[in-house]
Amino acid sequence: MTENRTAGNATGWVLGAATVATGLIAGAFYVFACAVMPGLARSDDRVFVAVMRNINDVIQNPVFFLGFMGAPALSAVSAWQARGRPYRGWVWAGLAAYALAFLVTVAFNIPLNDDLARTADVGVARERFEDAWVGWNVVRAVLSTAAVGCLGRGLILYGAYRHRSVQVSPPRPTP
Repeated sequence: MTENRTAGNATGWVLGAATVATGLIAGAFYVFACAVMPGLARSDDRVFVAVMRNINDVIQNPVFFLGFMGAPALSAVSAWQARGRPYRGWVWAGLAAYALAFLVTVAFNIPLNDDLARTADVGVARERFEDAWVGWNVVRAVLSTAAVGCLGRGLILYGAYRHRSVQVSPPRPTP
């Protein structure tokens, strides 16, 4: 089975963009797990809460949302484009892993952020927030990293599939 050149190129670009967008978000979660939260853990309650509140405010911007919402949208389009292709399982696995990371964010991290913003006592706010948020962030970092791995594998297999499906014209007889 072959696909036309334009559709094949679009398929590759969408899968590549899904992989990059997912990688950017996985990287953000990774940096929080490895540097931001351990660094903030050294701060007193007032500084910890003030900085996290500021981060939660500024991260709500179009650039972050483009990646955060673009990753599942692009992955979904890519999964649809991969139907019937041998690499489709990897793309679907990447979509599923990122969808779980997205769900963790919406179900746990965002409500914890909202609670942090509403709680007046910084000691209480930190106590309710820090351990739970850090734990759920690690979960979403692992899930989104797995999603990048799956999409990356899908991208490699897509390339191999495209290479195999290119039709080469038979050689012309020489006169």
